Amino acid sequence: MNRRNLHGLPVKAPRLPAFCALEQTATIAETLRNMFRIGMDLGGTKIEGIVLDAQGKELFRKRIATEREHGYRHILNRVKGLYGELAAHIKNAPHTFGIGAPGVVSPRTGLMKNSNTVCMIGQPVKADLENLLGRKIEIQNDANCFAMAEALLGAGRGKKLVFGVIMGTGCGGGIVHNGEVLVGPQGIAGEWGHMSIDPNGPKCYCGQLGCVETFISGGGLEARYAEQFGIKKPLREIEQEFYAGEPDAVAFMKIFFRHFGRAIANLIDILDPDIVVLGGGVSKFDALYTDGIAEVAKFVFSDSLETPIVKHQIGDSAGVIGAALIGV
Repeated sequence: MNRRNLHGLPVKAPRLPAFCALEQTATIAETLRNMFRIGMDLGGTKIEGIVLDAQGKELFRKRIATEREHGYRHILNRVKGLYGELAAHIKNAPHTFGIGAPGVVSPRTGLMKNSNTVCMIGQPVKADLENLLGRKIEIQNDANCFAMAEALLGAGRGKKLVFGVIMGTGCGGGIVHNGEVLVGPQGIAGEWGHMSIDPNGPKCYCGQLGCVETFISGGGLEARYAEQFGIKKPLREIEQEFYAGEPDAVAFMKIFFRHFGRAIANLIDILDPDIVVLGGGVSKFDALYTDGIAEVAKFVFSDSLETPIVKHQIGDSAGVIGAALIGV
């Protein structure tokens, strides 16, 4: 398979780290053996950076506020400042650099799209940062970074095809095949959160009705609970009431499990991955791995469910570690 970046251009340098367990040629291993890797998780409220050595050992980490209220150019300058600190920690030795961000760089226009950091939408983020930093970078959706970290170093290690799911404030997904993130010609591969599972369902911010995100993300669940019962509650409180046997919470969560089952079964029917790894705040709900998986088994197009559906291993660090792994 020819490797291509988000703009559809061939990528000459491999993205796989030297410490990846997948087969690599002696040339690739030699090239990366002494290469440091810098990653950055560019979120709406914080920017986290990390430096890894060639064996994947963490050398340095720092988190700063995004301060997105000050606008697009301010965010770029925040990235530049943090990058300078990360590079200085390794005395500016040769390194790769990758960034995970909400949204995706459009392969057609080179502009950011689908970002919940609104001031970045329609901006040439990758080109502007490359000009500002004076070097090439790789930017991937944060869900892709999560999937990469879990595929190479976490719950999906050793698996050929890994689907990483983020169920947090919203819903996202990433696909890793043979150690490579699949992006697609539109940059939307893995955007499972915006598959509709109910055309008569609630309106999503994307403009469609009944997206997966509106039903099983943390924000979606809290909104559906408020609609059904006329009271706003945080998801953790709803979960506690579920475990305590409170009737409304039990009935509500049964609907959640059904939606989860249908949504996960849909992606399994399409990809038939070797493993599905769940991340994000909702993934901490233990009943997902019993009641939720039972619902997946009801909907999947097979006589039995053979796909492992597991909790993440790397946790909140997956995004920034994954960003380091996808760097160029």
